[in-house]
Amino acid sequence: MKKILNKQGIVLLALLLIYALCWYFFWQSNALQITKHSYYSSELPAEFKDFKIVHISDLHNTAFGHEQSRLLKAVAKESPDIIIITGDIIDRRRYEQSVAMDFIEGAVLIAPVYLCSGNHEAWSGRWQELSAALRDAGVMIADERCFSIERNGEHILLAGLSDPAFDYAENSECKLSAESAEFLQAFPQEEFILLLAHRPEYFEQYSAFDIELVFSGHAHGGQVLLPFVGALFAPGQGILPQYTAGEYEQNGTTLFVSRGLGNSIFPLRIGNRPHIISLTLMNEK
Repeated sequence: MKKILNKQGIVLLALLLIYALCWYFFWQSNALQITKHSYYSSELPAEFKDFKIVHISDLHNTAFGHEQSRLLKAVAKESPDIIIITGDIIDRRRYEQSVAMDFIEGAVLIAPVYLCSGNHEAWSGRWQELSAALRDAGVMIADERCFSIERNGEHILLAGLSDPAFDYAENSECKLSAESAEFLQAFPQEEFILLLAHRPEYFEQYSAFDIELVFSGHAHGGQVLLPFVGALFAPGQGILPQYTAGEYEQNGTTLFVSRGLGNSIFPLRIGNRPHIISLTLMNEK
C-alpha cells in the first residue's frame, strides 16, 4: 500500500511540474513587457522634447486578445506621438493578414504609424497585397522613403529600409542592398534622422552614415535567454548574438532593438517575454 501511495505521489508531482512548465511557457509567450527608455541629444530640435515613440516589431501574426485588444491597450497607455513597426507583422508560414490588420487598424487610431518591411513580408510573396492594405489603413510605409515629422514649426526626418530579402533568394546570404546604401548616403547631415531597419546585424553599416537613431527587430531577443549566458541564437547573427534587445551605440549612432512580440520557427519564448519599447526623446539631461 505504501509503495502505491509513493507512486501516486510521484505521478502527482510530475503532473504538477508539467502543469507549471506549461503555464510558464504560456506566460512567457503571452505576457507583454514594456521597457521604457530616454534618448538625449543636443541635436534634437527643441520642440521635440518629450516626443514619445512606441516601437513594435515581429508580430508574426500573434494575437494578444480579441482583435489585439491587450496589445492595443498597452500601446495606448503609453500615449505615443508616433508608433513605429520594424517588420515581420505577418509570418510567411501561417499567413493571416487579418490578425496583423487587427493591430494596424487599432494602432492608427492611437497615433501615426510608420512601418518598414521585414524578411517575412518579402518571403510571403504577398507584400503587394499587404502593403496596399496597410496604406489603405493609413500606415506610412518607409521602405526607401523619407517622411518629415512636424511639431510646432520644427521637424525631424523618419526614413526606412526595405528588407534585403526582397533582393535575394530565400536561402542566400542577405546584405544591405546597393539601393539601401545609396538611399542612406543621400541623407542631409544637418537633419535629425530616425531610421527603421528590420535587421540589427547591419548596425555597423547604418552607423557609417550620419543617423542619430536606428530601430530594429528580427533577432527575437535571441528567442531563448539563459542566466549568465544571455541570448542563444538570432537569425543573421548566429550563436550568442550581439544585438538582441535594448540600446547600443556606435560612431554617434544609437540602435534600439526590440525583442519582438511573436514567434516563427521555434514556438516558445524562454526568459524572453513579448516586448514593446517606449522611447522618449529629450534634448537635455
